[in-house]
Amino acid sequence: MLGLVLTLLGTPLFIRLLVRRGYGQFIRDDGPTSHHVKRGTPTMGGAVILLAVVVAYFATHLLLTLTRDAAGPSVSGLLLLLLTVGMGAVGFADDFSKISRKQSLGLTPWAKILGQGVVGVLFAVLALNFPDAHGRTPGSTAISFVRDTPLDLAFAGPVIGGILFVLWANLITTATTNGVNLTDGLDGLAAAATAMVTAAYTIISIWQYNQLCGGPGAVEGVCYSVRDPLDLAMLAGIITGALIGFLWWNTSPAKIFMGDTGSLALGGALAAFAILTSTELLFVILGGLFVLISLSVIVQVGFFKISGGRRIFLMAPLQHHFELKGWDEVTVVVRFWIIGAVAVGLGLAVFYGEWVVFQ
Repeated sequence: MLGLVLTLLGTPLFIRLLVRRGYGQFIRDDGPTSHHVKRGTPTMGGAVILLAVVVAYFATHLLLTLTRDAAGPSVSGLLLLLLTVGMGAVGFADDFSKISRKQSLGLTPWAKILGQGVVGVLFAVLALNFPDAHGRTPGSTAISFVRDTPLDLAFAGPVIGGILFVLWANLITTATTNGVNLTDGLDGLAAAATAMVTAAYTIISIWQYNQLCGGPGAVEGVCYSVRDPLDLAMLAGIITGALIGFLWWNTSPAKIFMGDTGSLALGGALAAFAILTSTELLFVILGGLFVLISLSVIVQVGFFKISGGRRIFLMAPLQHHFELKGWDEVTVVVRFWIIGAVAVGLGLAVFYGEWVVFQ
């Protein structure tokens, strides 16, 4: 509720600030012509989402500490915020560069890669530290699906395993940030699609907390060895609420765009959830919409290069292909929401089905 209220009330205030300063979106000339009317719409709305998430998280912990003598923020929660806010900062620099130069190109590709790499490496290194009383660290060198699998990157020793984990974690982070960034092309599409996935992680993390190894509800052999799942559930709920509040202003016709500030931050959050809840490969299903849109770009670029300039889609990412085929923007968005919801439902079914089958 805090996340929702903060973005619902804070976004229009931020819109007024951006309008007064003339901070508007610049639109590519080679995109759908229907997007030209969006030129000048305030951007960097992801800053409101980030602020709402951080304030809601620490305010909730303060309330719990005062009323229930709770332990306070967890290491996993703080690491998730580190990756989220860090990626958001890179996106903010990119958005601000576009606005100050008054063009659609922001940071250079290498500058963006460097910024994302620094944040990603810091997160990955810290994730393998801070064991709890049971020896569980926030991250694990084991490759995970719905839980850690026997495939452990530390097969060649802890040092090599740590290096491989840093590379693996950065691969996941790069994939998710690019996936959300590519999806953020139509009003409300990325915000709602991400909210569906974070809502799923709220359910997954609560389930892991109830079935935590060593806990009263744990079933031997299928319990979950995850650190701080209840705190991760709270953060997933906060982000979901914040996105719903932001969607009120971001849905068609959008009064504000989240920009790279929002898309990179949300991609970082999804990567952190996948790593910290040991559901790295499951995210391929949960985030099926992001995967589909990313694949459309990879296929388009690859085919363009090997065929000497021919294209499979009228335009990539995939949502713009359907716009150029004549679909209304709202039609594309709602149908892609449906695809995202089906993917999330399938991912939850796989997660719960594994527990049912092997309990």
